[in-house]
Amino acid sequence: MKGVLALMGLATLAGCVSHPQPVAGNWTRWVCDSQAEVFWRFADSHQQSMDVRLGGGDRVYRLKPEPGASGALYSDGVLAFHTQGNEGLVYWVATNDLIGRGCKAP
Repeated sequence: MKGVLALMGLATLAGCVSHPQPVAGNWTRWVCDSQAEVFWRFADSHQQSMDVRLGGGDRVYRLKPEPGASGALYSDGVLAFHTQGNEGLVYWVATNDLIGRGCKAP
Protein backbone atom coordinates (compact mmCIF):
# COMPACT_ATOMS: atom_id res chain seq x y z
CA MET A 1 0.00 0.00 0.00
CA LYS A 2 2.85 2.40 0.84
CA GLY A 3 4.36 1.68 -2.59
CA VAL A 4 1.11 2.57 -4.35
CA LEU A 5 0.84 5.82 -2.39
CA ALA A 6 4.45 6.69 -3.19
CA LEU A 7 3.87 6.07 -6.91
CA MET A 8 0.73 8.22 -6.84
CA GLY A 9 2.68 11.02 -5.15
CA LEU A 10 5.45 10.84 -7.76
CA ALA A 11 2.92 10.83 -10.59
CA THR A 12 1.27 13.91 -9.13
CA LEU A 13 4.61 15.72 -8.85
CA ALA A 14 5.57 14.73 -12.39
CA GLY A 15 2.30 16.20 -13.64
CA CYS A 16 3.08 19.51 -11.93
CA VAL A 17 6.51 19.67 -13.52
CA SER A 18 5.32 18.96 -17.06
CA HIS A 19 2.55 21.60 -17.08
CA PRO A 20 3.41 25.26 -16.45
CA GLN A 21 1.56 26.73 -13.52
CA PRO A 22 0.21 30.28 -13.41
CA VAL A 23 2.54 32.84 -11.92
CA ALA A 24 1.90 33.17 -8.20
CA GLY A 25 1.84 36.47 -6.40
CA ASN A 26 -0.27 39.51 -5.70
CA TRP A 27 -1.73 40.19 -9.13
CA THR A 28 -4.31 42.90 -9.68
CA ARG A 29 -6.99 41.91 -12.20
CA TRP A 30 -8.54 44.52 -14.45
CA VAL A 31 -11.11 43.95 -17.19
CA CYS A 32 -11.20 46.25 -20.23
CA ASP A 33 -14.13 47.43 -22.36
CA SER A 34 -13.08 44.79 -24.92
CA GLN A 35 -13.44 42.17 -22.16
CA ALA A 36 -9.67 41.63 -22.25
CA GLU A 37 -8.26 40.70 -18.85
CA VAL A 38 -5.07 42.37 -17.67
CA PHE A 39 -3.22 41.07 -14.64
CA TRP A 40 -0.57 43.40 -13.27
CA ARG A 41 1.68 43.97 -10.28
CA PHE A 42 4.66 46.08 -9.44
CA ALA A 43 7.83 44.01 -9.71
CA ASP A 44 9.67 46.02 -7.06
CA SER A 45 8.88 48.19 -4.06
CA HIS A 46 10.01 51.36 -5.87
CA GLN A 47 7.51 50.80 -8.71
CA GLN A 48 10.34 51.00 -11.26
CA SER A 49 9.04 47.98 -13.17
CA MET A 50 5.71 46.29 -13.64
CA ASP A 51 4.79 42.71 -14.57
CA VAL A 52 1.80 42.34 -16.89
CA ARG A 53 -0.02 39.22 -18.10
CA LEU A 54 -2.83 39.23 -20.63
CA GLY A 55 -5.83 36.98 -20.05
CA GLY A 56 -4.96 33.59 -18.66
CA GLY A 57 -1.61 33.51 -20.46
CA ASP A 58 1.63 32.43 -18.88
CA ARG A 59 3.77 35.07 -20.59
CA VAL A 60 4.81 37.86 -18.26
CA TYR A 61 5.88 41.18 -19.77
CA ARG A 62 8.31 43.19 -17.62
CA LEU A 63 7.49 46.83 -18.34
CA LYS A 64 9.56 49.87 -17.39
CA PRO A 65 8.32 53.43 -16.81
CA GLU A 66 8.21 55.69 -19.86
CA PRO A 67 7.63 59.45 -20.06
CA GLY A 68 3.92 60.20 -20.41
CA ALA A 69 1.68 63.24 -20.48
CA SER A 70 -0.52 62.18 -17.57
CA GLY A 71 -0.83 59.14 -15.37
CA ALA A 72 1.81 56.42 -15.61
CA LEU A 73 3.04 54.73 -18.77
CA TYR A 74 4.93 51.42 -18.66
CA SER A 75 6.35 49.64 -21.71
CA ASP A 76 8.91 47.10 -22.88
CA GLY A 77 8.79 48.14 -26.54
CA VAL A 78 6.31 45.35 -27.29
CA LEU A 79 3.44 45.99 -24.87
CA ALA A 80 2.39 49.27 -23.26
CA PHE A 81 0.19 49.78 -20.23
CA HIS A 82 -0.99 53.31 -19.43
CA THR A 83 -2.73 53.93 -16.13
CA GLN A 84 -4.44 57.01 -14.83
CA GLY A 85 -6.08 56.78 -11.45
CA ASN A 86 -8.02 53.52 -11.23
CA GLU A 87 -8.26 52.92 -14.98
CA GLY A 88 -5.92 52.09 -17.81
CA LEU A 89 -5.44 50.99 -21.37
CA VAL A 90 -3.18 48.38 -22.89
CA TYR A 91 -1.88 48.16 -26.47
CA TRP A 92 0.76 46.62 -28.74
CA VAL A 93 3.51 49.18 -29.34
CA ALA A 94 4.74 48.22 -32.83
CA THR A 95 1.31 48.23 -34.46
CA ASN A 96 -0.38 50.61 -32.03
CA ASP A 97 -3.21 48.04 -31.86
CA LEU A 98 -5.45 48.61 -28.88
CA ILE A 99 -6.02 45.54 -26.68
CA GLY A 100 -8.41 47.33 -24.36
CA ARG A 101 -9.32 50.68 -22.86
CA GLY A 102 -11.31 51.54 -19.77
CA CYS A 103 -9.48 48.71 -17.98
CA LYS A 104 -10.35 48.66 -14.29
CA ALA A 105 -11.11 46.38 -11.39
CA PRO A 106 -14.35 44.47 -12.01
